[in-house]
Amino acid sequence: MYTQQRPQKLRRASGEKYTDDPITNKSATQCTVMCVYRTKIAGLCRFVTVLWCKNLLNVSVNISVDNPGNENPYTCKIDLKPWLFWSKKGFKSFTVGGKRVDVFWDLRSAKFSLSPEPSGDYYVALVSDEEVVLLLGECKNEAYKRTKSRPSSIEAVLMCKKENVIGKKSFITKTKFDEKEKEYEIVVENSISGLKDPEMWISIDGIVLIHIKNLQWKFRGNQTVYVNKIPLQVFWDVHDWLFSSHGLGHGIFLFKPGPQEYVSDVEKEGSSRSGDGDSTTYSTQSRSTSPDFCLYLYAWKLG
Repeated sequence: MYTQQRPQKLRRASGEKYTDDPITNKSATQCTVMCVYRTKIAGLCRFVTVLWCKNLLNVSVNISVDNPGNENPYTCKIDLKPWLFWSKKGFKSFTVGGKRVDVFWDLRSAKFSLSPEPSGDYYVALVSDEEVVLLLGECKNEAYKRTKSRPSSIEAVLMCKKENVIGKKSFITKTKFDEKEKEYEIVVENSISGLKDPEMWISIDGIVLIHIKNLQWKFRGNQTVYVNKIPLQVFWDVHDWLFSSHGLGHGIFLFKPGPQEYVSDVEKEGSSRSGDGDSTTYSTQSRSTSPDFCLYLYAWKLG
């Protein structure tokens, strides 16, 4: 059944500060991936933000741990300069809540594609109170051996992922909607230039689940799709693709597992805009999934 409705204003699923980072035109000069995890450090459940950045010169990893009651987080930065092999394996320490936190990393064999976040053969480990409170990458055995620490009694949970992607007609990202599931490839494609009316396609693992025609009238909207029998809320705002006056615009896409009562927000970028959107349901091929996770894709369109 196909129904049409005006898209909802997107509400924040959580009041936490991790959704409030500004996105500026600086994002268009480099690809970034930001992941926010919830874990226990120094006796408190805290949000840990891991920001991967890639430009023409190097890749960097910025790790920040929130400091409840204080706007200034605890931070640690790792620069991976391509001409310095030793910088790809290392160790740093910093203090969180009066307690020492160690960061171990080994990215000497890390596999990179277009994304600044490695796709495999690496680890980054945060250790607090002799527990690995956050472990990134596939090389888990090597990480535990090197840190000489045990797994944390509270497993870290991925809460949010934000990615800046630069392109013209196609924008690609990969993500897991549940840590226990496979990784999905998401592709957003557009056909804006030319004589035909602008269109947009959103596909997951090669299957087109959303096709928007007359994009100039439907530049903001939402649809529900099903991925492996899991409902996925998809929201978009591509106003700047079509109407940006400075020639550089970004579209905003949000992918949120779970039924609609768990809708999160993109409203800071699009609440003042209007547009008609479609609301319908498609399916690719049952597992339960956490309603906490959401993926934000900022698609910077060049030309």
